Amino acid sequence: MSDATPIVFVVDDDVSVRESLELLIRHEGWRAEIFPSADEFLSRPRPQAPSCLILDLSLPGLSGLDLQRQVASERAEMPIIFITGHGDISSTVQAMKAGAVEFLTKPFTDDALLSAVRQALDHSRVVLEQDAALRDLNECYASLSLRERQVMALVVRGLLNKQVGGELGISEITVKAHRGRVMQKMKADSLAELVEIAGRLRLTRTQAT
Repeated sequence: MSDATPIVFVVDDDVSVRESLELLIRHEGWRAEIFPSADEFLSRPRPQAPSCLILDLSLPGLSGLDLQRQVASERAEMPIIFITGHGDISSTVQAMKAGAVEFLTKPFTDDALLSAVRQALDHSRVVLEQDAALRDLNECYASLSLRERQVMALVVRGLLNKQVGGELGISEITVKAHRGRVMQKMKADSLAELVEIAGRLRLTRTQAT
């Protein structure tokens, strides 16, 4: 997914701006998808590639700031670059506090915009890779049996095999067997790595029982 051709979305009600940005984006080797309104953009399915959104502050219907809030809650992997012909300080502060990568006032240079796009796409790529890695960990965890989850929960708390056996009412040899399968299924090479994985999955003892 992160190796797919990046997509740069443009939402602006000015056709000349949309067309000029489309040419600039494609010249850089990225895919360009342009929309005249927030509603039309939202009807487009979530992309399966690194992406960012170049967004006009002032739009008919749903405003740029309103769209930013919706994108932030539904498409966290898609950074936003605001562009406007009449930006004000309060709008800029609001957009940046909400996570916008950049806020550019028209007319802006191609270099300024492209620099912001590269930064946004790099961020999107990292988020997608992290999401994919977390999905893989969740799939590994789902493959564990109930007993293996119980053993994992106690092991990452720092209990020794003998203590784990005492907690679960099973022999130390059985604990070792379960622990070995946990390490294998979770693709962990060490206890420290298993603890890190548990932290990333935000496991609690109640989840594992």
